[in-house]
Amino acid sequence: MKVKKISPGNLAIIYIIISAFCFACMNLFVRLSGDLPSMQKSFFRNFVAVIFALIILLKNKNSFRWKKGSLPFLFLRSAIGTLGIVCNFYAIDHIPLADASILNKMSPFFVIIFSLIIIKEKLSLLQGAIVFLAFSGALLVIKPSFSNTELLPSALGLFGGMCAGFAYTMVRILGKKGENGSLIVFFFSGFSCITMLPFLIFDFHPMSLFQLLMLLGAGLSAAGGQFSITAAYCHAPAKEISVYDYSQIIFATMLGLFILGEMPDLLSIAGYLIIITAAILMFMYNNKKGFFVAKNEKKNTDSK
Repeated sequence: MKVKKISPGNLAIIYIIISAFCFACMNLFVRLSGDLPSMQKSFFRNFVAVIFALIILLKNKNSFRWKKGSLPFLFLRSAIGTLGIVCNFYAIDHIPLADASILNKMSPFFVIIFSLIIIKEKLSLLQGAIVFLAFSGALLVIKPSFSNTELLPSALGLFGGMCAGFAYTMVRILGKKGENGSLIVFFFSGFSCITMLPFLIFDFHPMSLFQLLMLLGAGLSAAGGQFSITAAYCHAPAKEISVYDYSQIIFATMLGLFILGEMPDLLSIAGYLIIITAAILMFMYNNKKGFFVAKNEKKNTDSK
């Protein structure tokens, strides 16, 4: 019996949903870690990923050398991605968590915009409408509200989402170049740790065992999220899969309900339904276009 090959499109969706779950767990662990400096939390977020990426590269005997022409994109992914993390943590520290979350969740929009401008990946009107529908559902879940006194952190939070979108676009470019996903994660995480190390040294806060375990949990979750989302954007265009990134909101709410006892309201439930509907619509659209057919299967069908 011949095993049916999973198409790059299906793999990309699986990867991005896994990444959404991992990042939702990361947020939970960060919250449970308590009152610690943002830079300290950020360092642990990336340090574990460095170790995992290093182990994978050594185990698979992969070269630490990047492909020709990849270095500028690796540097841009790392520098802009690190800036996005700092802006996101600043927003979390100065405005309501819901507001900071929705600003960070603007990243899929920016991925599509940057992919359209930089990579020239075309976006149909229907695909754009579906992504906007998913974002509308996210608004119902998070229910953001800003005031004039929060203009600066809100602007930085939005800028952080834009930085994340640009960074993931660089990941897409590196994926098209055939760059190793583990190397991309290693380069980014190592760059972030080196950048944040001075802040950790001069503003280190002692931690309890529980806080240390929570930060390690956050680091493990972030590592899973980084590897998964890197694989996702290496396998497929942003316009095809970015809508599934909003599943993180559903995962976060489920974790909040069962672990923190946070009960979603009617608006949130309506948002979940809209997000799920958008994901189904995107799946149906891509399936109709043959996006989920493996390349070799498509060639065989065309030759008949």
